[in-house]
Amino acid sequence: MYGNVGRKTAFAAAIVSTATRSFVHGCNHGLGRVFPVTNIHAAPTRRPLVPTSRSFNTDYLFTEASAKIIDGNSVARDIRDEMATEISKMKESSGVVPGLGVILVGDRKDSATYVENKKIACEAVGINSYKVHLPEDSSELEVLKHISGFNDDPSVNGILVQLPLPSHMNEQNILNAVRIEKDVDGLNPLNIGLLAMLDREPLFVPCTPKGCMELLHRYGFSIEGKRAVVIGRSNIVGLPAALLLQREYATVTVVQRGTKNPAEVTREADILISAVGQPNLIRGSWIKPGSVVIDVGINPIKDDTSPQGYRMVGDICFEEASKIASAITPVPGGVGPMTIAMLLSNTLISAKRANQCFQNGTGPAKAIKNWSTLLSETSSKTGGTKNW
Repeated sequence: MYGNVGRKTAFAAAIVSTATRSFVHGCNHGLGRVFPVTNIHAAPTRRPLVPTSRSFNTDYLFTEASAKIIDGNSVARDIRDEMATEISKMKESSGVVPGLGVILVGDRKDSATYVENKKIACEAVGINSYKVHLPEDSSELEVLKHISGFNDDPSVNGILVQLPLPSHMNEQNILNAVRIEKDVDGLNPLNIGLLAMLDREPLFVPCTPKGCMELLHRYGFSIEGKRAVVIGRSNIVGLPAALLLQREYATVTVVQRGTKNPAEVTREADILISAVGQPNLIRGSWIKPGSVVIDVGINPIKDDTSPQGYRMVGDICFEEASKIASAITPVPGGVGPMTIAMLLSNTLISAKRANQCFQNGTGPAKAIKNWSTLLSETSSKTGGTKNW
């Protein structure tokens, strides 16, 4: 899904050497998608690595940081508090408690940490968390069996399969086994298709791009009429982020493998979202003065001064970009906390929707039949969308 590592490394080298073609396809940031630490020196240079156009004034570059920090930790905390209140009221009025089922295969410490963090977040807002932990050598059939169990369990409103899976398993087959009404990752093809269509609403929006949009909304940044650039076209972040921006009438460009002169494209962006998975790839010379910058990347780089031996940085060189942009997300503490908050939000949405279906029907079969009705009702409430 993220592309070949060698190709991505080649892409980074091509950008730095000012080649005109770039490979921007995947992203390290997802719901627990984890990668080994890369031994890449992240210290920025004071010289822009990409030649600037003649019309691009660089006199102000690399002065004092002036960008507002978009604090994902603070926003995520507010969202969790709001959800905790709503879940408490739901439990009192109907006895319904949202539930999230998580399947972890193997003994990767990083994956186990992600799962534990999600469990803690669930408990904090009142969502029940159900975990299945299978050994590394489990068969694909065993994983599918547990997914089927969660699919049929009315107390489970959302299902998350922790990635990456062992190499002997078919990730697509396993993810496709999750019922769409419990696909709180929002990655089912039908969800993405509905997101792309006018006058339609997906059952769920993918968590990370949903979190990006929530940050823009809560900080009051205008989207309609703005030029937005999304770097990366992954199914997890890039594609849905571009679709969400289009829905709010931004003029959107996606920078990807075939994009020529990507730095010139990004310098036109009033809103820049990067989801590449390459540390400090986007330099200050790529940033439009006064733009809003959302950095989805979360990349471990070697740092001998850190107790862990590494530290996390984004796709965008924060030291340089923060001196040019008007607002920027830090890494860590920007998009990351929002991803988990949106996972909890989607689980709550699923629980409310399921409860509504059961109130209107007699059981699971009737509830499933009502999904299309709910979609139609949601679309009719939008009041129609302009065709251009």
